[in-house]
Amino acid sequence: MEPEKGKTYRIMREKRSVSQQTKDRLKYFNTIKKEICDALKERDLTIDELSQKLKRPKHEIVYYLMTLIKYDYVKTGAIDDMDEYYSYKLNI
Repeated sequence: MEPEKGKTYRIMREKRSVSQQTKDRLKYFNTIKKEICDALKERDLTIDELSQKLKRPKHEIVYYLMTLIKYDYVKTGAIDDMDEYYSYKLNI
């Protein structure tokens, strides 16, 4: 007798559900991820430039940008002439 594939997954999925709050957070993250990635497709940008372009606070840009770096969507680019700000670019 062959074991049924996906049975454990199906049972666990029926027992546990994902909260609406978690679904909303993921939806929000995907929205910001798309905005940042679209902005970086045009050219490399600093955190300040991203913040101005996307009209979002810097702390929010930093949080989501560091998350995208952690998961290899974005990487750091060159540092400016005054050695103050890194630019960020897509990791493609």
